[in-house]
Amino acid sequence: MSKSLRGFHCKGIERLLSRWELRHHFPPPADICNHLLHSASSSRLRPLAFPIPPPPPRFPMARRDSPPASPSPSSSDDEEEDRRTLVPQNDSTAAAKPFHRRRLSYPAFEISGDLPARVGRRLWSSKHYLLAVSLPLLLVLLFFSFDLGRLFRGVSVIPVASSSSSSVAGDRMREAELHALYLLKNQQSELLRLWNLTLSAATATADAASFPSPPSLAPNSTSSPNSTTSRKVDRPNAAIPASTMDEFRSTLIRQIKLNKQIQGALLSSHRLGNLSSEALDENGSFDVSGPGTGVCRKVDRPADRRTIEWKPKKDRFLFAICLSGQMSNHLICLEKHMFFAALLDRILVLPSSKVDYQYDRVLDINHINECFGRKVVISFEEFAEMKKNKMRINRFICYIASPPCYLDEEHTKRLKNLGLSLGKIEAAWPEDAKLKTQKKRVVGDIMPKFASNDEVIAIGDMFYADVEEEWVMQPGGPLAHKCRTVIQPSRLIYLTAQRFVQTFLGSNFISLHFRRHGFLKFCNVKKESCFFPIPQAAECILRTVEKADAPVIYLSTDAAESETNLLQSLVVLNDKQVPLVKRPAHNSAEKWDALLYRNRLGGDSQVEAMLDKTICALSTVFIGSSGSTFTEDIIRLRRGWESASHCDEYLCQGELPNYIAENE
Repeated sequence: MSKSLRGFHCKGIERLLSRWELRHHFPPPADICNHLLHSASSSRLRPLAFPIPPPPPRFPMARRDSPPASPSPSSSDDEEEDRRTLVPQNDSTAAAKPFHRRRLSYPAFEISGDLPARVGRRLWSSKHYLLAVSLPLLLVLLFFSFDLGRLFRGVSVIPVASSSSSSVAGDRMREAELHALYLLKNQQSELLRLWNLTLSAATATADAASFPSPPSLAPNSTSSPNSTTSRKVDRPNAAIPASTMDEFRSTLIRQIKLNKQIQGALLSSHRLGNLSSEALDENGSFDVSGPGTGVCRKVDRPADRRTIEWKPKKDRFLFAICLSGQMSNHLICLEKHMFFAALLDRILVLPSSKVDYQYDRVLDINHINECFGRKVVISFEEFAEMKKNKMRINRFICYIASPPCYLDEEHTKRLKNLGLSLGKIEAAWPEDAKLKTQKKRVVGDIMPKFASNDEVIAIGDMFYADVEEEWVMQPGGPLAHKCRTVIQPSRLIYLTAQRFVQTFLGSNFISLHFRRHGFLKFCNVKKESCFFPIPQAAECILRTVEKADAPVIYLSTDAAESETNLLQSLVVLNDKQVPLVKRPAHNSAEKWDALLYRNRLGGDSQVEAMLDKTICALSTVFIGSSGSTFTEDIIRLRRGWESASHCDEYLCQGELPNYIAENE
């Protein structure tokens, strides 16, 4: 090929590449021209070592270097000649097809591997692309390194709408919350000041009795104004009743706690992180339940008890007879028998288990004798051993006139079956037989009637005897002894009760004796009924729970499960249910009652009843059933053990049932 023809072809290739705007993607036009001409001379087209991408589509403004010039006939002929030279002559089919630039491909050309590298260099050379890729990566690294989410989780944000009116409403709401907090803080300060004043008032009330009274002046006194006898002495106002003061303080404590709860609720939307509301409250550590200041504090035992000595004669006996009611009634009867035995200087003989309960299974008999330091009580078996076959009650002096000694023919027959011979039965006050209620008696009335030199006497059932009630029922009882209380559960029952409390209840719990079985008719015949509907009872229980601030209630009851389930569903304080815990049935896997079953006391109904009493006596606060001797025996134990509190009360004390059924 001549040099002029080769130059002509090279110019055509250069014009073709410039039209496609791909000159910068290819080697210099001279190299392409030499390669094509060399291939044409050898009659075959070898593949190029550089890529030739498809031509871009035609768009207006596609060319950047210069606007298109109007084609001339000579330039058109040159381009057509260039095409015929570049396309193989034997490929007639390909030449006949129309030229579609979007679908055009070059299977004969190889694609070089350096194109992605060139594209990557162009991409990273742009600052915008680099910033767009690196910024998200940087944010992700910061989030996981510093846990920025914690900053947003600690703050509660009030959602505010995009409109300006909603934003203003949100600002006003926050301003109102802060103003409410300010008012509550002022109220709290006043409540705490009032609480401190109640402590001073309580002290002044206690000292009022010992406050010296001012000297009195005679109507015609001529003492001078400067005289010491005429000066004005400021005396404290009349003493406030203790019950009124306790109720006032209880209400005050509830208001202080309510104030604190409201402040906490308002602060919850403005709290940062784990910062509590107490950290922002200078009075957060104020404690209104400390020793000596709590509403439900323990009742102090009276310093001076009215007592008598029990120094019985060794050969004089008082035979106890207790017939009415259940075990609780019999224990009250025994306590009154002990009082009479001390007055009459006699040893008390406990009833036989054949006609009464087996007291040595529930009571600590040895404890009674240890309290007095001498033998003051003996069992029927000991008495029978002492008298051999000569057991006799020499004289019946009946405190209850009708029926005499509260004995009927059946009980008289049972006593005779024990081997006892009975003397004459007579009433101490026969005139009482006509009375509907027992007449109150004092020691001065008793001694002349019951003093006797007979070896063995009996005074009959004493449960209904109204004799020196305040003296007999005082904490610790009417007798001088060295124990906290004389009649108390056996050691095994006491230890079992302690183990139950440790297992299920803890140190702070309320005990509730909820008497129901047979109580409806009993209460409704009284002037003031003591049988309360369960919803009303639940409200009364919640008031005590709020005062005592106890987390759990021990329930001693004979009520049906339907009643206790309803009661449990209603005992809810601050949206939290207060559990009612009942003593469960024996389970060998639980060891709290192992002592009873190991000593063959488990399953005894009287042992279980005494166990219930003991658990109730150990509670922080006790709620009893008015009119129940079971409750009265618990109160006796609590007074003796000094576990009674100022919050102890009968269920719904001072109220009447809000609904009372008619009698038959």
